Amino acid sequence: MQSTRKSVLALIVGGSMFTGALAGAVAFGAHAANADTPSASPSAQTRPAGGAGASGKFTPNEDAAHEAGESPAREAQEDAGQVPTIP
Repeated sequence: MQSTRKSVLALIVGGSMFTGALAGAVAFGAHAANADTPSASPSAQTRPAGGAGASGKFTPNEDAAHEAGESPAREAQEDAGQVPTIP
């Protein structure tokens, strides 16, 4: 009877350790490691086409497809040579 109790206790302790390790791997695994990587959606770090060139001077994107979805306020900023802050 004594060895059966020890075996059951060993299984309970081992199972709880395994469960804790699994929970820790899920909580701090791949998802937490990728927390500071850029997402697939556009962000402030991505540079739009026609952004600052190699010289550092802003050059507006005058492509017809880009201009069609642009607000007048944004176009005014581009025409003034400013980096647009308006979507």
